[in-house]
Amino acid sequence: MHRDLKYAIRMLAKSPGFSTIAIILKISEGRSYLTFFAVALLMTGCGSGIDRTLEQIVEQTYEVEPTANLSIRNTDGSIRIYGAETTKIKLEAVKKAYKRDRLDKIFVNVSAQPDAVSIDTNYPPKPRWGFFDRSGTVDYTIVVPHSCNISRVELANGELLVEGMRGKDVHASLVNGRMLEHNCFGDLHFVVANGGLDLAYDWWEHRKFSIDARIINGNARAFIPGDASFHLVAVSANGHIASEFNGKENRRGGLVQKIDVIVGSDSGADLKIQATNGSIKIAEAYP
Repeated sequence: MHRDLKYAIRMLAKSPGFSTIAIILKISEGRSYLTFFAVALLMTGCGSGIDRTLEQIVEQTYEVEPTANLSIRNTDGSIRIYGAETTKIKLEAVKKAYKRDRLDKIFVNVSAQPDAVSIDTNYPPKPRWGFFDRSGTVDYTIVVPHSCNISRVELANGELLVEGMRGKDVHASLVNGRMLEHNCFGDLHFVVANGGLDLAYDWWEHRKFSIDARIINGNARAFIPGDASFHLVAVSANGHIASEFNGKENRRGGLVQKIDVIVGSDSGADLKIQATNGSIKIAEAYP
């Protein structure tokens, strides 16, 4: 057997995504040649069904000022931030990978001061060859003072949630996946490149705050209580808008591409939603 073929077989046998390897030897007209055939059974598909994912959990707590600044960056996984009545930032990071070597090379780097906490995630380089292990994710759960500022939340792939924040600013961006904002009352700035964007409120506070939410490829939805007051501007370049707040006479009707309307009597809140390639839905949370 050819030396290169032997090497390829050994490498594939060690790969966690492959469970079956067949080698076929053919002889024709005095010449022998090898045909190599490999069947890949994905671990989440037709394989044995055994979850081989390895995990490491990082837990830290930092005493901070009520208006401390938080920034966090992650590539693959999730980020969930919860505002609460607390004077601490509590961090839980769950690292996952298929092999111990890759798991040990994922680093959660934290720089913490009373007025600022910065979290960065470093991953090992991904192999160029598709047969080798490219796994590695980190799932963050972070509880922060609800009055703190979030200057940067960046996630490349996964799910991003921001809930219960009442600080001055929140800036969050996502490349691929789903972003959810829940019960936040501050100056909020959200950007999604590809995926989905949801804004959800269980109640409404009549105070001055703003939401600037943009999505390039995908749909945006907002669920707002019927007694809310706000200035709504919604624009969809290549989709449509369905709003239940587009005037009493047209409360549940109409598909348009732009809405600019004041809802209620105390419009201290500004809600701006933009979609480039996608649609926007604005609905009553509890009709």
